[in-house]
Amino acid sequence: MTARIERVVTEGVVTIDDAEHKVENNTWIVGDDEEVIVIDPARDAETILSSVGDREVLAVVCTHGLPDHVSGAIEVAARDEAVVALNRKDRSLWRETWRETYPDIDMEDEGIFGVADVELEVIATPGVTPGGVSLYVEALGVVFTGKTLLADGPGKLAGEYPALADQLTAIGERLFTLPGDTRVLPAHGEETTIGEQEPHFDAWLSGALTRGEGDGDGDDDAPAGPLADGSRVAGIKLNLDDD
Repeated sequence: MTARIERVVTEGVVTIDDAEHKVENNTWIVGDDEEVIVIDPARDAETILSSVGDREVLAVVCTHGLPDHVSGAIEVAARDEAVVALNRKDRSLWRETWRETYPDIDMEDEGIFGVADVELEVIATPGVTPGGVSLYVEALGVVFTGKTLLADGPGKLAGEYPALADQLTAIGERLFTLPGDTRVLPAHGEETTIGEQEPHFDAWLSGALTRGEGDGDGDDDAPAGPLADGSRVAGIKLNLDDD
């Protein structure tokens, strides 16, 4: 096994009700010394490509179409003429950032991407966005969950769940069926595991998330300080310029 995973953290600003909040995003690089796939290239393509180095970018895979997470996609892909992949249901979100182009590949559930000596399996996990997906790499024991599942629970947009029933269904039926020691590598924040998150699921189903009790989700209200989970949605403006 030569494939490995690298994390690149980039920062930007979102504006909510005229207040600016710093947000950190994770970009994940999967591959070996020769070739890589880049997952969720956020904001700073130069920094991401610096981490890639002279390795060939085979594909840029976006787990969803929200602007901060796809804002580096075209530049990262262009260097090596790589393909860009996104679920078709998130095309309208993609077009908020890239009006003159579409992704090269419309990802489908159970699709496969290969890099180095591993395969990334596409798992449909809608909820935060209609076309949200996760990427399971069985050989490495990891799943890249985008905004679907974070270390503090199901991901949100501006402190809200756009489609919580769909999101919890995806988490329960598609993610919590993976082995408990599977590492969860999200688009925001630190990693967790399936086994660490699964015990909270019954409470989530019982309404703890929307009652403000959280039970593992520490962001029940839109925070006044730095956001752990922020993206462009109605009323939120994304600023891609670094401070």
